[in-house]
Amino acid sequence: MHTDISRRTLLKSASLALATAPALRPAFAQSGSTIKIGYVSPQTGPLAAFAEPDKFTLEQLKKATAGGITIGGKKYAVEVVYKDSQSNPNKAGNAAAELITRDKVDLVVASSTPATTNPVADQCELNSVPCITNDTPWQPHFFGRKGNPKVGFEWTYHFFWGLEDVIGGLTSAWSQLDTNKTMGALWPNDEDGNAWGDAKLGFPYALAQKGFKLIDRGRFQSPINDFSSFISEFKKNNVEIVSGVLPPPDFANFWNQAGQQGFRPKIVTVPKATEFPAAISAFGDRADGLTVEVWWSPNHPFSSSMTGQTSKQLAEAYTAATGRPWTMPLGFKQSLFEVALDALKRSADRSPEAIRDAIASTNLNTVVGPVNFKKGPVPNISKTPLVVGQWKKAGKGMELLVVDNSLAPNIPKQAALQAIKYA
Repeated sequence: MHTDISRRTLLKSASLALATAPALRPAFAQSGSTIKIGYVSPQTGPLAAFAEPDKFTLEQLKKATAGGITIGGKKYAVEVVYKDSQSNPNKAGNAAAELITRDKVDLVVASSTPATTNPVADQCELNSVPCITNDTPWQPHFFGRKGNPKVGFEWTYHFFWGLEDVIGGLTSAWSQLDTNKTMGALWPNDEDGNAWGDAKLGFPYALAQKGFKLIDRGRFQSPINDFSSFISEFKKNNVEIVSGVLPPPDFANFWNQAGQQGFRPKIVTVPKATEFPAAISAFGDRADGLTVEVWWSPNHPFSSSMTGQTSKQLAEAYTAATGRPWTMPLGFKQSLFEVALDALKRSADRSPEAIRDAIASTNLNTVVGPVNFKKGPVPNISKTPLVVGQWKKAGKGMELLVVDNSLAPNIPKQAALQAIKYA
């Protein structure tokens, strides 16, 4: 089943790249008066679901900047140069290098897991080009790039939640149910998996402090086709909670094999894999009850500084334009360009140093919440709120409802967590 999902996603993304490219040209352009933003996103490959909102977001940006923007008293057209990372860190780094050296962009933005944000940010840091990223937990992004909390970085800025938030939110949600508190881990050998499974900074230490027993067979290479050994170990240890951080195709393999082998945990929370309506719909009724951290939803009480849309209005506009349900990356794609535009407009001029300084002084209310790089928890990082949601049947499909808001009470809770029901 996962092969079909990936093929459809890849074809959609390829069409997106072709359809979007002409639309990114500014409505007007005077010689030397165009600001160029380089954008790296996983349009194809196993992470392509993260790029689904790209075309819509870029159309929003195009409308918002149709009359140009003013920087240091001078008006500029805005052009986006859009590159595909192909869900590959090396390709992402190469795309960023190409944007910097060949396309001569003024600013680089990127999102969607450490496989994209880390190599892009590294290229920008190396070449002294301002960069804004999001949609990667801050620890894999900051420490994965060997960041020093006492110094930080000079050119690269990032906003998203952290492992402390996902650990706190998930354990709070799981505590709503009566379980044996035994969790089976699915953490691959990549930047996310290694950070989430880190003995001190990740889940293991925090889970032990909260009285959970961890069944962890160690890191594994992704993509992975056979989860039989994991399922066997989980069944042997009476695992009632499963969590990990997997791309949608890997989780599809695990969840299908769990059904075939009669493994029935009460709670299954697999960030990255179960955040997307397209991936969820492929499971049919077996999606009912899956849980996931929620970084943005129509339920979030924030508005876009770029368009004035509330979260609900943004989601509705996306569905009206695309015919697809809202998806979490939508809010973060929007906010990525909100922060970029805000910084450009506040920049003293279009020099890299001026743009970087404007980014560093960001204090902006966005559709995903406030972004302020001065607040930390470490230099160059701003945190955004996180809640936990559960997929529940709604008509012929599924809807994602907030079931725990313990870390962000300003985001309304919509339902109580329920154990997965098996036919």
